[in-house]
Amino acid sequence: MKVVVVESPAKAKTINKYLGKDYEVLASFGHIRDLPAKDGSVRPDEDFAMSWEVDTASKKRVTDIANALKGADGLILATDPDREGEAISWHILDVLRAKKALKKDTPVQRVVFNAITKDAVTAAMAKPRDIDMPLVDAYLARRALDYLVGFTLSPILWRKLPGSRSAGRVQSVALRLVSEREAEIEKFKPEEYWSVEAQLAQGGKSFLARLFAVDGKKTDKLDIKTGEDAGALKALIEGGQFNVANVEKKPTKRNPYAPFTTSSLQQDASSRLGLSPNRTMQIAQRLYEDGLITYMRTDAVQMAPEGISMARSVIGKYFGEEYLPEKARIYQTKAKNAQEAHEAIRPTDMFKRPEQLNLDADQAKLYGLIWRRTLASQMKSAEIDRTTVDIAVNVPGRAVTLRATGSVVTFPGFLKLYGVEVKSDEDTEDEDDRELPPLNVGDKPDLRKVEIEQHFTQPPSRFTEASLIKKMEELGIGRPSTYAATLTTLKDRDYVRLEGKALHPEDRGRIVTSFLESFFTRYVEYGFTAGLEEKLDQVSAGELDYKVLLRDFWKDFTQATEEIKDLRVSEVLDALNDLLEDHIFPPKADGSDRRRCPTCGTGTLSLKLGKFGALIGCSNYPECKHTTQLSDAANGNSSQAAAGDGVLGTDPETGEEVHLKSGRFGPYVQLGDGKEPKRSSLPKGWEAATLTLEKALQLLSLPREVGLHPESGLPISAGLGRYGPFILHDGKYANLPDVEEVFTVGINRAVDLIAQKAAGGFQRASASAIKTFDYDDGPIKIANGRFGPYAQLGKVYANIPKDIKPEDITLEQAVALITAKIEAGGGKKKAPAKKAAAKKPAAKTAAAAKKPAAVKKAPVKKAAAKKIVDSEDVPF
Repeated sequence: MKVVVVESPAKAKTINKYLGKDYEVLASFGHIRDLPAKDGSVRPDEDFAMSWEVDTASKKRVTDIANALKGADGLILATDPDREGEAISWHILDVLRAKKALKKDTPVQRVVFNAITKDAVTAAMAKPRDIDMPLVDAYLARRALDYLVGFTLSPILWRKLPGSRSAGRVQSVALRLVSEREAEIEKFKPEEYWSVEAQLAQGGKSFLARLFAVDGKKTDKLDIKTGEDAGALKALIEGGQFNVANVEKKPTKRNPYAPFTTSSLQQDASSRLGLSPNRTMQIAQRLYEDGLITYMRTDAVQMAPEGISMARSVIGKYFGEEYLPEKARIYQTKAKNAQEAHEAIRPTDMFKRPEQLNLDADQAKLYGLIWRRTLASQMKSAEIDRTTVDIAVNVPGRAVTLRATGSVVTFPGFLKLYGVEVKSDEDTEDEDDRELPPLNVGDKPDLRKVEIEQHFTQPPSRFTEASLIKKMEELGIGRPSTYAATLTTLKDRDYVRLEGKALHPEDRGRIVTSFLESFFTRYVEYGFTAGLEEKLDQVSAGELDYKVLLRDFWKDFTQATEEIKDLRVSEVLDALNDLLEDHIFPPKADGSDRRRCPTCGTGTLSLKLGKFGALIGCSNYPECKHTTQLSDAANGNSSQAAAGDGVLGTDPETGEEVHLKSGRFGPYVQLGDGKEPKRSSLPKGWEAATLTLEKALQLLSLPREVGLHPESGLPISAGLGRYGPFILHDGKYANLPDVEEVFTVGINRAVDLIAQKAAGGFQRASASAIKTFDYDDGPIKIANGRFGPYAQLGKVYANIPKDIKPEDITLEQAVALITAKIEAGGGKKKAPAKKAAAKKPAAKTAAAAKKPAAVKKAPVKKAAAKKIVDSEDVPF
């Protein structure tokens, strides 16, 4: 009996089917140990010695593996075929040896396969090797670099920029890309221009022709500046005669795309399927573990010879020989620093069409996308006839030329499977996609109408998740396993937000970027980060000692951090005021001083750092207490905010002033300036700019007593709470449907609402159930609750992470979340792991690994089968 160790239970289950009874396949659930999130885990003074920690859940898994090894004939490490997979195998072996769980004569082998199919697994077992230490060294170097950068820069950020979260090696450079694009958009000044188009007709079919030249000079896009100029050209064309002067037909070919890499898969899944990169990788991981696709973390575009041969066979069978090129297409990777340890992402069996597989909706979509892209990459090019027609406008004394362009697909080639059809005039702005009627030199088309239209140049588009990944790949920043993790980190730390598909930098993110650009310029330079990736690749190839890389980096990095330690916060603010001037102090329409305080008229506005982050304040503080939220200033609302950031008036009952202020959670009103003044936040839908004294006093009057309940004799009050307007009676709450009603609700209406609530037993509305799993300890319910989706076992509730769709969660993932909750003290119930352990023998069988109970035995702190990827997951 040989023990085989893989990362995930799903992978273990699939491989166990192929290997049979002579093997016991166990899952490590990703990494079994990591660097503790505390100082001293990496020690540069000890030549970068690293301290590793095995978490509670992983200790149990290591014990299971150690028990299985008793009397075993050998250990086979079959983790993924990349740097992370190599590192997982190294960690497992190192821990087992430290526990003395391996006999001296027990053979240890490392096997890798790029697809979980019987042929691939069998072939890998026949060609075992040792652990690739250069790959492990590259992993160690990357983890050390990310730890040292994070744990050195982050405390500096916390001291110099209160409210900032952290900084990371790849994360900070990606954030810089998003922030710089936003700065370009802010500085962009639109330029007016006009277009002139004529709708002509030939043989009863209309087509469009744009103004191409006037008096022998070609008209560029921005040449027509005003409506008057456009109108004059329109009149000129309307008074002319039309004659086809030249027709040029040019056959062209459009070649298919290369097979998917990690980056291109994430980009196409985003644009075509609307899937986030993180979600795409989750689905791809499942498809890989089920043996349907090859390994999904790769930047290689090559396919194995057997993959190419299979693709050509499928094309011939389903599409015919006319779609099959004479020779197979061979692709070469163009990305910087490409690691070509694997082939491209492709189906393991291309004869399995998407509609033939029993997959859930998202899996079917992604598999279908991979299937079509793979086959299209080996199909013939699309053949297109591109036509350019020049039409002379005969006007006395002037020479005006119109140009019409269009194209016709004469042979669809790969577009039949992976592409879009040629669009009509009504749904496209691309002239080359228009189809023209037959036109010949000498033809005299008729004029239908001439249209002029005003345009303005547009700023550069914001990055989407897909386009940011593409840019990072072009610059050589990060690796396939880091793209999705880096974006998730930026969003989780509130450095960027996603609106639609566009990434917007938050003010916090822009301030961090400006700080790093000012004081750690080298470490957010694109070239420096890409160069570091190249050195890590040299380590992977065995060409560079990773300790040498770390020593060189640390020497320069510590010098830079020493220079910044004594920097005064005022110096930091001066630099940020200059760098972010266009963002936080936008120019005023009247041309006056953009930084002049609108409240006192003499002070200078400046960035201030408070306990909860940045805001704009006046240099005359405390005499002038003008403050503006950074987001308001950036949106040009400084004057509006200032008009309220002051005194609204005087309360006629108390004689105290009523203030409107901006706080961490938005605008609020305050009565007086005492030690504990009465305050009230503005409810949803109320704008600070239009708030009146009367409205402010209404807010400050809350909670108000409605009256006494006719049965209990206890008071009923109305107020505003965290979840909106409410009425309160005897410690029980009932919601009011509208904010305004909190000021007007009467006793009859209040009693009726209380009675309706009481009819439900004052219980929280039942959560929306999504699915239920049968489990030994009782049913596990997946439901949507008040605070988001959760998994429930008895009285234990575990929140489901944002990156997991509740409808897609598996039993193993649900058990893992619940167990982690119990381990963290989130429930009084004993962990399922302990209960399961009492029933099961220590040594597990391969068959037992298939059962949910195997998951029960091993409480985890992450979703099942989730592999820790490198680079930006250091918890600060």
